[in-house]
Amino acid sequence: MSLKKWLVPGLMVAIGVAVASSLWQNFGGAQLPDGFAMSNGRIEAVEIDVATKSPGRITEILFDEGDFVTAGQVIARMETNTLSAQLKEAEASLAQAVSSVTSAEGLVRQRESEKAAAVSLIAQRDAELDAASRRLKRTESLAEQSATTEQQRDTDRASFHAAEAAMNAAKAQAAAADAAIATARSQVIGAQAQVEAARATIVRIQVDLDDCQLKSPRDGRIQYRVSQPGEVLGAGGKVLNLLDLADVYMTLFLPTAQAGRVQMGADARIVLDAAPHIVIPAKITFVASEAQFTPKTVETAEERLKLMFRLKARIAPELLKQHLKRVKTGLPGVAYVQLDPQAVWPEHLEVKLAE
Repeated sequence: MSLKKWLVPGLMVAIGVAVASSLWQNFGGAQLPDGFAMSNGRIEAVEIDVATKSPGRITEILFDEGDFVTAGQVIARMETNTLSAQLKEAEASLAQAVSSVTSAEGLVRQRESEKAAAVSLIAQRDAELDAASRRLKRTESLAEQSATTEQQRDTDRASFHAAEAAMNAAKAQAAAADAAIATARSQVIGAQAQVEAARATIVRIQVDLDDCQLKSPRDGRIQYRVSQPGEVLGAGGKVLNLLDLADVYMTLFLPTAQAGRVQMGADARIVLDAAPHIVIPAKITFVASEAQFTPKTVETAEERLKLMFRLKARIAPELLKQHLKRVKTGLPGVAYVQLDPQAVWPEHLEVKLAE
């Protein structure tokens, strides 16, 4: 028999074996009952870019690709020399502002003492004016009776006017003291505002310093090191790419007839090609509102049935945390979806997790 005669039957046998193997992996050796749908897909996870908030130089990256990190863990550091200098400057400004508040408060007390002295002086001048007024009245009465000299009356009258002028001067001094107190108090308010501004500047710089410690926003695995130590990045420059292993799902596609029956939160099962003996429970968390594969024209019912809708079968975060080290993205597999909530899962699709 020629080589061609042997080759054709051999290829047919190989194809038959491959199809049988695929059916066995996909259906577990059993037919999928009514009330269920299936579709091929790949395991995916939410990707997060860890980036810089401000421009600067990378000084250190603490993890390599494939390493696991936890939320809040420092995974990279940026240069902080400039910010550290700005922080010292802001702290010096704060100390100066605090000193200005103390000085302004001391000035207020001084002005209040001057006001108290002015009030006492007013009382003294008031007594002197009252005495001068009484003395003038007596002198004028005696002068009318020719019991005193005109010179004495003029002297007492001059004393009265002098006391009156002194009284007015004392009142003016008290008013000036009030104005000085108001000015000193405004200086206190200004100095206190400088203190708050300096403290706010310190807080802002400290936030920037904290942001130079790049932290993992979630538990996950480092997928890529986008940048390397020593590189200078602009604001928003990517340093690492992180996979959130608590948000893992399989994207699948179902035709119109099946996608229309899927309820949000419907049960699903995922079987990976790499581990066909494991059946992973999942939930449908997304059904696209628009078809992903659409013919150029949709004119007949048959063509409408060709429309495919995208779904997501999400694995429970609680389950993922128990097997965090074993979660891998990109693995192909099959997703099974429960279309009828009353349908009973076949035995070969009951949940089976690795020990």
